[in-house]
Formats: sequence, C-alpha cells, structure tokens
Amino acid sequence: MKTITKKQAGQFILAKQGLIGPHKFEGKKGAYDYVRQAGCIQYDPVDVCGKNAELTLQARVKGFKKKMLFDLLYKDRKLIDYADKELSIWPTEDWPYFSSYRERSMELGRTFDGLEELKERAIDFIRKNGPVCSDSLPIEGEIYWHSSMHWSGNWDKKSQAARSVLEQLYTDGELIIHHKKGSRKYYDLARKHIDSSILDSANPCKDEDEFIAWRVLRRIGAVGLLWDKSSTAFLGIDLKAETRKRILSKLSEEGKICAVMVEGVKVPFYYLASDEELMQKILEGTADLKPRMSFIAPLDPLMWDKALVQTLWDFQYSWEIYTPAVKRKYGYYTLPILFGDKFVGRIEAVPERKEEVLVVKGLWWEDNVRVTGKTRDALDRALKKFAGFNDCQSFKYMAKNVEK
Repeated sequence: MKTITKKQAGQFILAKQGLIGPHKFEGKKGAYDYVRQAGCIQYDPVDVCGKNAELTLQARVKGFKKKMLFDLLYKDRKLIDYADKELSIWPTEDWPYFSSYRERSMELGRTFDGLEELKERAIDFIRKNGPVCSDSLPIEGEIYWHSSMHWSGNWDKKSQAARSVLEQLYTDGELIIHHKKGSRKYYDLARKHIDSSILDSANPCKDEDEFIAWRVLRRIGAVGLLWDKSSTAFLGIDLKAETRKRILSKLSEEGKICAVMVEGVKVPFYYLASDEELMQKILEGTADLKPRMSFIAPLDPLMWDKALVQTLWDFQYSWEIYTPAVKRKYGYYTLPILFGDKFVGRIEAVPERKEEVLVVKGLWWEDNVRVTGKTRDALDRALKKFAGFNDCQSFKYMAKNVEK
C-alpha cells in the first residue's frame, strides 16, 4: 500500500472536488454535474449570504447563480430534496436506491392510528387543487406524531396535523417538494413531476448491505479521500465500526476503491478506483493546481469531516451559528477561506440588500499565513464574485471589526 504526504492528500481532495486548478464545473450543467459527482449536497434553510447548498455550488461552479439550483430542483426536476446526509439535494435519477427509506416510512406510518385517513384526505385535496403548504391544507388541529424522516424519537410529540401529514406523505414518496418560498415548503404529487420510469423502477440494491455499500462509495466520491474510522462524512448511514470495515473490505475486493496511507496517520484512507489517474498526477506533480480563492460553506462536502480537515490541513473550524454571541470566537456565519491548497482564514460577509453592498463584518487570517499583495488581490476578486452571487454591486469592509 502506497504512502502519500498530507499535502498530497489535501491536493487530491481539492482537485477531486473542483476547488483548485481550472474550473471543472461551469454554469447550470456544471452545477448538476457536481451534485452527481458528490451524490448529495446538504440543505440548510439559513440564508445569511446564501443557503448552504447554494454556497457549496458557488465555491466550485464557474458562473453559478442561485436560480440555476432552483431551476434544477423545481423546473427541470433533475435534482430533488430528500433525506440522505440529513436533508439533502441529490439527483432524481437516484430515487430507486432510496426505496428502503420510503418503505420504512410507510411501515412506521401504519402504526399510527388515523394517519392513513388523513393521508387520503390530503392526497385528494392536492390532486384537485395543486401544490399546498401546511397553512393551505385544510386539515385542522394537532396530532401526536413523529416525523419518520429520522425514524427515531417519541411518537407522542404534538404537531400541527396538516404539517405532519404532508411530511409523512413526503417521506413515503407520495409527495415531493414542489417549490420553496424562503424556508416554507410547498408539496405536490410526485407522479405529476417525476417520470414513472424512475418512480416505478426497482431498487438496484438487493439488500440493505448493498445499499450501505452504495452509499459509502458515494460518500468517498464526494469527499475524495475518507479514512477507516468513525466519520461525520458517513452521517445518515448505519455504519458501526464492524460494518464499516466489512463494507470497505468488500468494495476493495470488488476493485471499486483503492487504499492509501497518509504520513502521520495510522489508519488507511480510501479513494475511488476511477480516480486513480488523478492520484497519479498528484503524486507525479503533473496535476494543474493553479490556486483559486473560495469561500466554503459550513456544511460543504469538504467540511463534512472536520477532524479529517484538522488532520490534513491543521485547520480547526467550528460553525458558530448556534453558539451564544458572547461565546463566539469569530462570527455568526463565518466561512472558511480556501486559497490554493491551504485554508488561510475565515470570513463573515453579509449583503445589505437595499444598498446592494456586501459588507465584510469580520476577516480572520490564520496565524501562519503571510498576507501578501497576491493574497489581497485574490481576496478582492473572490469578494467581487461573492458580491455578485449575492446580487450586490460592490463590497466594503467594516474597518473597525476587520482584522487586516
């Protein structure tokens, strides 16, 4: 088994993800191609300077606009909102693989007395009236229910009846999210928007073991390199240590993944066998690693395993959105700054939409970073692009709050 340096491991991950060198992804097609490569990108409704999924795409897709993701989801229907790594966005073509999710949801739903009748009422109303949200579905009152999206917790949680029924039908696969207005979800019948050749396709996985293996392979492809240890990059997969080792061994024997050691790390890392050519270019020093500066989303696939990030790049990141203000070290919604093959700092930038100005509220360089004219120029270019992404005409610094 070959051994590579931490720097080579980091470069491989960044090149695989399209965050270094010439842009691998461009425009609306590039946004779709990246989601297909990653398997899924995480959705989060918080919108400070773009939602998480949008931020993930803007970092690596040249010319990305927020409308491109909206259209891929709600006009083209090439992408879909559904569970995977928490609530995620993934290619609609992968629908058959998640059959067991939907079957489990329906099984749990049947254990709740009266829910089937409410589901029938909701489907009938939507069939006659079109997309609804929880406020426009005429099912009154509250019920004791728990979302089967997570398959855990108490079933005695009181919830708005309309919302509960819509979420149950959504996890059953009867409904999909038709569109969103802000964080509000509007649902419609899946069969009105997804081709029957996809909806009725048989599950490609013959058992749960195959499904887990498919998901593990997808997560490795999303990050680039993943190690044989407990990892938040595997969140949402029932992957205890024994199962993980068995699945990794199975994928290795099938020739789908390759193992590599990283200097200073005791456990092996795995990458897709289809990425062998890229690995060789990194090791030979022939890969095009022209530096770019990007602002990385808090839940970006690059940040899925923060322990791995700290190990390979010596960069410690904590998303402080849920940290009380007095305890925050940085800001409410800070984004890691990637420049070339290094994390060089973090930034808090918020658009003032009325003035169409992106305001840099905080900028923190890493202690080991020497800020040169080249770094400043790259930052200016990145901020100009980020301002445009947020529909701003310019950017400015709040000088008293920014460490320069």
